[in-house]
Amino acid sequence: MFDDARALPTTTAIIVAAVSVPLLATGAVAWYRIRRRPKDKEKHRRFTVNQRGRLGDATITEVGNNNIFYSYSVGGVVYAASQDISQLRDYIPCDPERLAGGIASLKYSPQNPANSIILCEEWSGLRIERPSPVRAPAASPFGLGHLEN
Repeated sequence: MFDDARALPTTTAIIVAAVSVPLLATGAVAWYRIRRRPKDKEKHRRFTVNQRGRLGDATITEVGNNNIFYSYSVGGVVYAASQDISQLRDYIPCDPERLAGGIASLKYSPQNPANSIILCEEWSGLRIERPSPVRAPAASPFGLGHLEN
C-alpha cells in the first residue's frame, strides 16, 4: 500500500518553499530600494529618463550653486524644472554660469513630463557654442592669392 503520511511533509515543504522564495525576493528588493542613498536614487532617475525619455528643447533660465534651472513645453504645458549637477560637474565642458540664457536639449519621461534631465553620465543636452576657427582668405581660382576690389 501507498503511505500518504510520508508524502504529506514533502508536499508541505515544497509549498512553503514555493511561497517563501518570491516573498523573500520581494522583501530584498523593497529593502534595497528603501536603503538606497539619495544620490543613488537621483542617479537611477537620470539613467531611467535617459533610457526611456523623449527629446525636447529647453531654455536654461538660471544656473545656481549646484543646480541648472530651465523651462520647457510639452503638449502645450510649460514646465519649470531644475537639475542637481553636483555629481555631474566633470561632464560640463565650460563654466556653468555661461549656460544661463542658452538653449539645451532635454529628455523627459512620457508618463510624467515634469520628470526631465538636461545632463547625465551617458548623455548631454547642453549646446556649447564653440568659437569658429579663423579662416584664411579664399584663394583666387586663378592662383593670384586673394581678390582685391
